[in-house]
Amino acid sequence: MLNKKVICHDINDKEYEVDSSELKFRPSVYGVIIKDDKILLSGQWDGYDFPGGGVEIEETVEEALLREVKEETGLDVEKKEVVHCETSFYKTTKGQCVNSVLVYFLCEITGGEISTEFFSESEKEYANAAEWIDIKDVEKIKFYNSIDSLEIIRKAEDILKDNR
Repeated sequence: MLNKKVICHDINDKEYEVDSSELKFRPSVYGVIIKDDKILLSGQWDGYDFPGGGVEIEETVEEALLREVKEETGLDVEKKEVVHCETSFYKTTKGQCVNSVLVYFLCEITGGEISTEFFSESEKEYANAAEWIDIKDVEKIKFYNSIDSLEIIRKAEDILKDNR
């Protein structure tokens, strides 16, 4: 079978044509945490992303979600329902091109406090403490991800309204 060419994007949305044989598969999970008309986002460089990251080979999706949210926020959460799932081809800041399945879960805080204590060594280079952002202000901020963050926030708000 011939390898396929895919287009990967970096954090600045620059495109790279890559042979599929060069891709690494990286499933990722993210927490969508909304409370009192605010959303908790992880600070990255001069912008934000949802707290989360890659699923390690020995982890379940839920284990990875709980670990990643704890690492990036200091908070313990409970996984609720799936908000969104899609595929992203992107180039990491270390130059690796990946095919990532991104799964976003609505989460509820069960403990902990916002902290940078659990950052990995690489997160210490670019990440900032998680912040509560007014949902009415999310259109004004810069997101470092390849998805429609505003759509995910709207979907999560709809799920929360339906569950009331």
